Amino acid sequence: MARKLKVFRTAAGFHDAYVAATSRKAALAAWGAERDLFARGAAEEVTDPALMEEPLARPGEVIKRLRGSAAEQFAALPADRPKAKKRSAKVEAREPAPVRAPKPSREALDAARDAIDTAERAWRKEQREFAERQTALDRERRNATERHEQALAELERAKRRAQEVYDASVARWRETR
Repeated sequence: MARKLKVFRTAAGFHDAYVAATSRKAALAAWGAERDLFARGAAEEVTDPALMEEPLARPGEVIKRLRGSAAEQFAALPADRPKAKKRSAKVEAREPAPVRAPKPSREALDAARDAIDTAERAWRKEQREFAERQTALDRERRNATERHEQALAELERAKRRAQEVYDASVARWRETR
């Protein structure tokens, strides 16, 4: 039996990332998390039906929702932010920082996971169809067995009647000899 889906949420920048999964471990895998965000208090299970609707419609897929408007996000920044320092002329003499490689793309991984999910859904559907056909065959077998047993019982009664008639005829025949 398939496990029930739950909806989990974690912060992802200015967004909340939601995912419908069967377990916390599956949610962490969907988010690509390397550490247990639940143990750190950075992720939680969602029980609000309004927030659960879209993730449950697309299980395993990470759904991002913007947390507040841009104005609300700027208003939440601390008022005493450190000010940028002025650069001295000596800074110009520095070598440029090495260019960092871009973060690897998750596209192939997501496509592979989607393919697995699609294959699993197809397999579960096929198993349900097998079960339905098996139930129909079992019902058909029971009905055929009942028909056979009824017909056999009727034939047995007819045989008994024929045996009685035959036995009586043989008895009469012996008396006439």
